[in-house]
Amino acid sequence: MDNRDTVARLVSRYFPDHVIGEILSKRWIDNAIPFTALVLTVVVLGSVIPGFLSLSSLTDFSRQFAEFGLVVLALTIVMISGGIDLSVASVFSLAVLFSLIGVNVYQWPVPAVLAAILGMGMLCGALNGVLVGYLRLRAFLTTLVSLVIFRSVYEIVFLKMSTAMMSGFADSDLWIFIGEGSVFGIPLSFIITLVIAAAWHVVLSRMRPGWRLTAVGGARRSAHNAGINVRLMVFLAYVASGTMCALAGFLFAARLGSAGSDTGVGLEVQALTAAVLGGTAIGGGRGSVAKAIIGSLLVLLLTNGLINLGISGPVTSTILGAVLLAAVFVDMRWQKHRHRLLAKVYVSPAYLTLPPAPKVDAPASPYALNDRLREVEIIGLGQIEGPEDVILDRDDNLYCGTRHGDIVRFFGPDHKRHEVFAHIGGHPLGMAFDRSGNLLVCIGGMGLFQVAPDKTVTKLTDETNRSWTSIVDDSRLRLADDVDVAPDGRIYFSEATVRYEQEDWATDALESRASGRIICYDPRTGKTRTEIPKLVFANGVAMCRDGESFLFAESWTCSISRYWFAGPNQGRRERVISDLPGYPDNINRASDGNYWLALLGMRGPALDLALTMPGFRRRMAKRVAPDQWLYPNINTGCVVKFNEKGEILDSLWDLGGLNHPMITSMREHRGWLYLGGVSNNRIGRYRLKDADPNWCAQDAYWGPAP
Repeated sequence: MDNRDTVARLVSRYFPDHVIGEILSKRWIDNAIPFTALVLTVVVLGSVIPGFLSLSSLTDFSRQFAEFGLVVLALTIVMISGGIDLSVASVFSLAVLFSLIGVNVYQWPVPAVLAAILGMGMLCGALNGVLVGYLRLRAFLTTLVSLVIFRSVYEIVFLKMSTAMMSGFADSDLWIFIGEGSVFGIPLSFIITLVIAAAWHVVLSRMRPGWRLTAVGGARRSAHNAGINVRLMVFLAYVASGTMCALAGFLFAARLGSAGSDTGVGLEVQALTAAVLGGTAIGGGRGSVAKAIIGSLLVLLLTNGLINLGISGPVTSTILGAVLLAAVFVDMRWQKHRHRLLAKVYVSPAYLTLPPAPKVDAPASPYALNDRLREVEIIGLGQIEGPEDVILDRDDNLYCGTRHGDIVRFFGPDHKRHEVFAHIGGHPLGMAFDRSGNLLVCIGGMGLFQVAPDKTVTKLTDETNRSWTSIVDDSRLRLADDVDVAPDGRIYFSEATVRYEQEDWATDALESRASGRIICYDPRTGKTRTEIPKLVFANGVAMCRDGESFLFAESWTCSISRYWFAGPNQGRRERVISDLPGYPDNINRASDGNYWLALLGMRGPALDLALTMPGFRRRMAKRVAPDQWLYPNINTGCVVKFNEKGEILDSLWDLGGLNHPMITSMREHRGWLYLGGVSNNRIGRYRLKDADPNWCAQDAYWGPAP
């Protein structure tokens, strides 16, 4: 290995350049700029203004934030849905006014006033919701009109009731406690806002209403086509906005105990500035509680800081307007260029060196080329697409998945009749039968599923434990691709990569980074955990006959390994084959005690050399169209037989790929070898001359049927 190779290997191993792309792909990266601005603002104002960060100042600030934060959160909810609510300030003002009238003038009980105020906020929001959501009027103009109407009501009532309101006195300890009280030194209003913010965070990030709201804001037509009631979601967003603004006004009235003709004037500009500054998209579909909080803190700090510095109100408003304009500009530019930047840095090839490929053109080679697979019989030609894996039951019925999300069953023994055994969705990949005859299926992008003999479909798992060091959320299963079952019922399955989806397998091949894994699901506990991390495109799992270990394939390293999950060697891992001539896929048992292995493509010297040149592959990913990248040769199908020592015992080829250009799986059953391919539209059946004509894998695993 020369110096350049050494440097490339060390840089690839110890410089985690792929982390940059993974960070840019996270949703919370939108908060980085406003959060940095928030920290700088605190540092600057804290050093310039004496006592700005004192306990009394922070207590007063938290009460202001409780009210302002609710208004910003209200506006954020509407903006996530794809709308805008310019009437938030007017609803806030009405809530302040009627709270003071109810408490000071009419001496209503505080709970009754709160209920009335929240009801008023709901009605105001419902008015906007009906006009925008159901009558489909433009949100900007509609809420601008409602702003004027609500403000006019405020001014009319204020002129009539101002004297009585100011001369009245609220003789209520509860009212005083809401405005001035605290719990363990924390203002009550601040606690209320935090509770509401936490609840909304759960709704937006963990519950269906939040997901639907985001979907509506991102693409209303697509959301409608997906079955979401778009009008109802928009209506509810405005109702929530009005309710939270009313609550904010109630808290404001309790704190100050008075109102003026200018109460709430300009608040909508401040709230909009905070929402946009925090990272909430003006066009909808992007926003969070964290963004609303960051934006609220930033705007409130700027406003209070400018006031403490003696800057007049008009100048403060001008500065906030300039900040809003800058925030809109940055938001638009960031959204425009983020994906372009991400596309340039996300693909991060690793250094990978392979042993020399074995000879396939020498007659004495165990991989000697032949055309034996051209003799296969064809099953289901044109009736299926993408049978990545095939499997047979005790009754000689043949099962395979299709790219349309179906599991198709061909009835034995001739396999001419077929039916859709189950519709799951996604693309069914690896399959295995458990002891009870349930069909276990790996679904790309969806996880591990079970299909019972009565065709009932059950999701077993779609996530595993998340690793502490992973930037990418590796708890979600992206590309589960093959599965097998241990004698004790534990299910082991491979996941090719945590960085890419199934359609991006070629990008993962270009990277050849150790981002795959073997995962274990235990039906007895319902728990899923990662058994073997950091594999290079884990692809293929087969239980060994000792009941304590299994074989697994790593496609891009062209290798087969063995892992002991039980027994005295538990946790041990060893390489069985390290120099395959192609890229291994599914592994399955043979009737003679050995194993069959599918090679989905053949190695080539150009790609082998490129694997030692991560910089070259990175430049190729940036400058060359994906359809012109260096790819594995997937035009030649091959199946090999090997034993547990790693010795190659036989090889079957289809040169030129006339019948099976990309073999991804094979199953031996009663003297025949059945072939599947993820890019094929057929299943092949090849007669094995020396195989046991009565051997059935399901019986070999679990014994004869009772």
